[in-house]
Amino acid sequence: MKKKTIAIGVVLIAALFCTAALSLAGHPALAPETPSAASAPDPQSVEQGARLAAVGDCMVCHTAKGGKPFAGGLRINTPFGKIFSTNVTPDPETGIGSWSLEAFTRAMRKGVSRDGHLLYPAFPYTHFQHMSDADIGFLYAYLMSRDPVQAVAPANRLIFPLNFRPLMAGWNMLFLRPQDKPVDTAQSIDWQRGRYLVDGPAHCAACHTPMNVLGAEKRGQAFAGGSIDGWDAPPLNKLSHAPTPWTQQQLVQYLRTGMADQHGAAAGPMLPVTHSLADASEADVNAIATYLMSLQEPASAAANTGAGAPANIADNPELQSGATLFSASCASCHGATAPMSAIGGRPSLAQSTAVNADNPRNAIRTILDGIDWQGSRTAHYMPAFSDMLTDAQIADIANYMRASYSKRGPWPALDAGAVANIRKESPTP
Repeated sequence: MKKKTIAIGVVLIAALFCTAALSLAGHPALAPETPSAASAPDPQSVEQGARLAAVGDCMVCHTAKGGKPFAGGLRINTPFGKIFSTNVTPDPETGIGSWSLEAFTRAMRKGVSRDGHLLYPAFPYTHFQHMSDADIGFLYAYLMSRDPVQAVAPANRLIFPLNFRPLMAGWNMLFLRPQDKPVDTAQSIDWQRGRYLVDGPAHCAACHTPMNVLGAEKRGQAFAGGSIDGWDAPPLNKLSHAPTPWTQQQLVQYLRTGMADQHGAAAGPMLPVTHSLADASEADVNAIATYLMSLQEPASAAANTGAGAPANIADNPELQSGATLFSASCASCHGATAPMSAIGGRPSLAQSTAVNADNPRNAIRTILDGIDWQGSRTAHYMPAFSDMLTDAQIADIANYMRASYSKRGPWPALDAGAVANIRKESPTP
């Protein structure tokens, strides 16, 4: 009888939840707007919006590989399927050219499109809701000043029933909770600005926080590390745990250039973020770094040395193989006496976040995918080895790097099978 009562209660709660969710799923369409020449945004607003778009990395997410800027079509891989970013150029038919500022604001804060359909939270409106009216207006002005491009994004490919958009109303009931954090007057102006940017337009936690089974950020674990496109996004609250603890100056350098003294180079999804932040206000990037550095958890001695013991390479055939392969494929750039180290100021692999991480994923992804050519920035280039090395060879190289350059032994679960599983993932759109 007790089990029956509990079951009935669960069904009633689920029914009430679904009823409430469906009641919120319907949003009215907002009237289309035809911008006139007289309403063209002023240059100062456009400039402010450009800097905010750089902080938010808008162009990268809304530009397909080889496509026109902001025209959408970029594939975003999620645990629930593939989502394609939308066209945010001022094209009236396929973009946001017919959107009023009111419609744009509603999308940014509530995840609702101009025609009333619900957006998926791959568009991080849970963070954009914290943006001020003025900044949303600046971003709107900037996007409306871009060249209009007629482009329709491919249809999303999500698993059933998540391809039914009204279900997002239930998700919003659970996870879209508008709340303004009180101003902490004990903190500096830079800190306050940094918190606003990190929580709002920069949406750092969207990648650097673990997700729950419904694809929302886990409460109480902000900045504890996440995953995106087959890469691990490292914790932002443990920068002091690095072999050489980060300084604020190094973090600013990394965010604006993709390289940091004594730490290494950006790769994977973080690399285009640094490209965008190079166009952001230097004061804003410094504010972001100020806030992030204030979140650091104290590092114990064990955190910097690691739990594993260094391996004896002479007694390990796989590490001996890795040493030979490293000498042939990697040492010309990453060896202790490599000329590239002097030319580019390349930090030792001993400082690498990927080499010192608990999980070998980023080290493997870097070997597989490399780092795309950056024009004149030759020190930030690495060829991809996915077609040159076998899974076993990549595992041997990675474990050799780990054993030789960190204070920890090889990754215990890293073998050819682990590399094969990572290789099957498709992080590059």
